[in-house]
Amino acid sequence: MKAAKEHIIPGDLNKVLENKVMETALDLYHVKVSVLETSCLGDADSEGIVSKSVSSHSDLIPGVYEGGLKIWECTFDLMDYFSEAEIQFTNKTVLDLGCGAGLLGIVALKGKAERVHFQDYNSTVIEEITLPNVVANCVNEGTTGKDRKAGKPPAKRPKKAESSPDVLSKCRFFSGEWSEVSQLLLSSNKPFLKYDIILTSETIYNPNYYSALHDTLAQLLHKNGCVYLASKVHYFGVGGGIYLFQKFIEERNVFRTNIIKTIDQGLQRCIMEMAFKDSS
Repeated sequence: MKAAKEHIIPGDLNKVLENKVMETALDLYHVKVSVLETSCLGDADSEGIVSKSVSSHSDLIPGVYEGGLKIWECTFDLMDYFSEAEIQFTNKTVLDLGCGAGLLGIVALKGKAERVHFQDYNSTVIEEITLPNVVANCVNEGTTGKDRKAGKPPAKRPKKAESSPDVLSKCRFFSGEWSEVSQLLLSSNKPFLKYDIILTSETIYNPNYYSALHDTLAQLLHKNGCVYLASKVHYFGVGGGIYLFQKFIEERNVFRTNIIKTIDQGLQRCIMEMAFKDSS
């Protein structure tokens, strides 16, 4: 069990962006991982996941590193779906579960969510990727937005965090195993309201994690909330996939499921919506 930890947002946001080189995808900034791999040494990566991932040429090391350094393609599927279906985040409470780069949660923030929490298995991912991405996309939104409208290419190094970081007051960041994070939230002295929307992408690759994921969703989702889950139909080598997970969920008889979009380009992928069976 990887213990849960809440990551405190630094007072000096410029330190969060220090030495970070950014790329863009779908008009959002994200940390360039190839640069991070050469610079993230020593104390910046106390878990050692960057060097382990590089040396093993692996995007997954079960129980050690769970893929958060990479932006997986189903994340973009889900972002496209939000736009197509005009999903509304205004005044919603949102959890980006297994967030990695945090792009799904950032979309929710830009959609005027009331609050957005980010969770990843690895603390290095939260501190070196998720938090910098949130700061780069949200704190200087006005400046970067003007640049884009003027047709200017996005800066590789974001401008300093000069504006009031009001948006960060809506955010909390957590690392650790799902059940541990659930326990931390539910037992905290801070008031905790369950989530209206839980977003998760490519988190069902390993069937060994299904029980923990199911229980986390059941514990943290508001009674009338919904889950948007994006996944490949099958994950070769680890055995998971959308239909296997859907069968697992239905056997538990807590949630109803609905596959709301199928993407046939390349390896088939799906987006599934989940809600409690007794929800209105």
